[in-house]
Amino acid sequence: MREAHPSERAVGIDHYVSDGDGTGGKFRTRPADFRVRELETGEFEPLDADPDAYPHLVFRVTLENWDTNDFASALSDKLGMSRERIDWAGTKDKRAVSTQLFSVRAGSDVLDDIDLHGATIDPIGRAGRGLRFGDLAGNAFEIVVREADTESVAPITKSLQAFAGNEDENAGDANGESGTTVGVPNYFGQQRFGSYRPVTHEVGLAVVRGDWREAVLAYVGRPHESEPDATREARAFVDREAAAAGTADWAAALDRYPRQLGFERSMLHRLVENGGESSDDFRAALETVPSNLQRLFVNAAQSSLFNRILSARLDRGLPFDRAVAGDVVCFADSEAPDGLALPDPDRSQRVGENRVETVNRHTARGRAFVTAPLVGTETELANGEPGDIERAILDEEGIDPSMFDLPGEFHSTGTRRAILLTTELSIEDDPLTFAFRLPKGSYATVLLREYLMSDPVELG
Repeated sequence: MREAHPSERAVGIDHYVSDGDGTGGKFRTRPADFRVRELETGEFEPLDADPDAYPHLVFRVTLENWDTNDFASALSDKLGMSRERIDWAGTKDKRAVSTQLFSVRAGSDVLDDIDLHGATIDPIGRAGRGLRFGDLAGNAFEIVVREADTESVAPITKSLQAFAGNEDENAGDANGESGTTVGVPNYFGQQRFGSYRPVTHEVGLAVVRGDWREAVLAYVGRPHESEPDATREARAFVDREAAAAGTADWAAALDRYPRQLGFERSMLHRLVENGGESSDDFRAALETVPSNLQRLFVNAAQSSLFNRILSARLDRGLPFDRAVAGDVVCFADSEAPDGLALPDPDRSQRVGENRVETVNRHTARGRAFVTAPLVGTETELANGEPGDIERAILDEEGIDPSMFDLPGEFHSTGTRRAILLTTELSIEDDPLTFAFRLPKGSYATVLLREYLMSDPVELG
């Protein structure tokens, strides 16, 4: 296996499946080169339904070059309400054309006069509750890579066919023109941790360890080479103040911080108010950011541990497409859209030595999936060699499941996640274009990285 880029290894992604050269190419040269559409679940009441019984307006939005959080903030400003009142099912990348669902507790005409450049808003119905993160089956993608070396496509596709569990590496169309099933490790992509400055997992790991000061400093300090000079200088000042003896000058740090870094400035502002000396002071600073970002910190910590577990499994040569004794598998969601393999982590089973063959008949048919933990308070680790891997990674990080018993939005009970990501992939040349569907929570860039083998910053 080929070694991953250093920035990927920093978040637990150690390998590529294929040994060959990648296609390279230019990615996201324009937003329309990355199109993503949510695969929706369920139906909603009509727009004229009783607003007392169905108080939430659900609307479909097509965004061009909008970050999901930024759009929610801009919309809430237009509506004159808190951003916390706007909900969505999944976060999308900025440099893209994305179609996704939002909801807001408001009347059906509240969006009639809203005009935001690059956003097309279409109210579609009403619901008894707001959307929750994960209220979708998955996403459909169409992604263009320009100036790519397409000679590498066929050998990479053959490697990914084999990784998906095809016994015959020549099965299907190696060029992917007519569609072929491929598989990759179900890593959390670089975006989970910050595409240009991957630190959210470091913040989350500090939170889990109860080191609130370190969590704040990881977010507001630690300059990254990809950032503008003014931002690097502001972060470096925070690092110097934190390292100096005595009380840091948080007011001076705030004065140096660029205005556009609102989350960092809100943390520093709170430290100016409370003095920034005790652990409670730093926790209060971290809690100034929106609740979804607070959850993201801990989720990113869980994700980095998950990635490391997958990389260790690859190192040991254990299969991803089938179970071994000690594994925990989950079963397919029976309500998933046709043709979409959607694991249901709430329906899981431990695999004893005497059950391996039976379980693997289900994995071969796409009815069961080998899993690894997103560690939380209710996590029960696997047995056998898979369990040894999980325990070794947690021990290296000094993490125990009980440590996720945290206050407020930081608390997490944990779950499990499939370790293999499979999809029916279609590929076209000139320009190189990939079309595929993924279950919710999986990353398009995790598949694309296997083809491009580019610096993850270029994948965004």
